[in-house]
Amino acid sequence: MGLLSRAMRLLGEQDCWLCGSATPDSLCRQCVADLPASGAANCPLCALPTPAGATCGTCLSAAPAYDASLAALVYAWPADRMVAALKYHAALGLAAPLAGFLGDVVERHGLASRPDLMIVPPLSRERLAERGFNQSLELARHLGQRFGVPVAATALARVRDTTPQARLKPDERARNVKGAFAATRRFDGLAVAVVDDVMTTGATLAEIAAVVKAAGAVRVVNWVVARALPHPME
Repeated sequence: MGLLSRAMRLLGEQDCWLCGSATPDSLCRQCVADLPASGAANCPLCALPTPAGATCGTCLSAAPAYDASLAALVYAWPADRMVAALKYHAALGLAAPLAGFLGDVVERHGLASRPDLMIVPPLSRERLAERGFNQSLELARHLGQRFGVPVAATALARVRDTTPQARLKPDERARNVKGAFAATRRFDGLAVAVVDDVMTTGATLAEIAAVVKAAGAVRVVNWVVARALPHPME
């Protein structure tokens, strides 16, 4: 390591996770600017892009169990690489910046409807043992500290193991997670935010919202780091 590199380390510089340039943060300013930010004109229920932010036709015809969704990024390069690194390769240092992007979006939309509680989709016992952590819980902890909202890490249990959603076609995902979750507590009268890394079809989050509302919640919103856009052929 050269003299300049050592000096930058001593001053708190590090390598940008994406481009490798020296930066005081996990990502340099240029890489942050290049991230595929989710636009402002999204369906308020499912967070997919719509003209003027109107409710999309799918949500109008069959409203999901959740009441709203906020996403920070589009699930595309390089955001998809970052989420995958956190989720599958234990790049836990990315939890803080990813949660930060999501927190910024939450703040821009206002916290007048601040949730009473945050929860996360639970992993199966086998998957948790394999990874050693729940990536959504890592995100929620940062958001909980930022907004002063408690995180109920074990409010949901996975009572049926399922095929990973990423391996399934969109029309198979709702069936895959049906009956997979159970509430371990009551949510009577509470507004609940479900924190997750990626929202693809929304099937998992819809199933969770139905379970949480059945346990007494009055409002369930999704706070997700990245929203996947439908493939043109889907």
